[in-house]
Amino acid sequence: MIGLIGRKIGMAQIFSDKGMMIPVTVIEAGPCPVVQVKTADSDGYDSVQLGFEEVTDKHINKPKAGHLKKHGSEAKPRILREFRVRGAGGGEGDASALPGAGEVLTVESIEAGSHVDVTGTTKGRGFAGVVRRHNFGGGPASHGSKTGDLPGSIGNSAYPGRVWKGKKLPGHMGDVNVTIQNLEVVQVKPEENLVLIKGAIPGGPQSLVTIRPAVKKAAKKGK
Repeated sequence: MIGLIGRKIGMAQIFSDKGMMIPVTVIEAGPCPVVQVKTADSDGYDSVQLGFEEVTDKHINKPKAGHLKKHGSEAKPRILREFRVRGAGGGEGDASALPGAGEVLTVESIEAGSHVDVTGTTKGRGFAGVVRRHNFGGGPASHGSKTGDLPGSIGNSAYPGRVWKGKKLPGHMGDVNVTIQNLEVVQVKPEENLVLIKGAIPGGPQSLVTIRPAVKKAAKKGK
């Protein structure tokens, strides 16, 4: 497995053979046509560029259309993502078995019971205070206290006479890329292009995600 691009459908519950309830995230992944293959000889490293979500020509801008034409891609994907491929045992596929341009990767490349790393964009929360953003306790709620949810004093007296970089303060929250590692694949439904992964992943419904082989699992296996 090199990787796949998909969209988060939502969360659900399924039951194991022993009757245990398992919370899962449902992802519609692929089919992902291979648009470009980079090799160490031509580009200095090995990678595969995959596409996702076929669209009509009017939704492809000229730079992307030129890129697809250059590499002879018949597919017209809305989204392009590159998946770096390390050497054998490197944890992200085997460089000696790169797929060819024009091939289509599907969820059939994922095995139930395997582990993957899922990357997504967290929900944007806008401007948030220190209580919500950094889990501050806030000030007293009685006896005339006026601190409320304010961050409180942030200075350091005469030295250094400034606020240290990285100080936890109110600001923009969410809308960042986050990778959750070592998630177990509970079930794969090739006929529906669905992957059921145990636990939660970043993002809301219909948000874009990428699925890669679990790097830490592969590294441990290589040892």
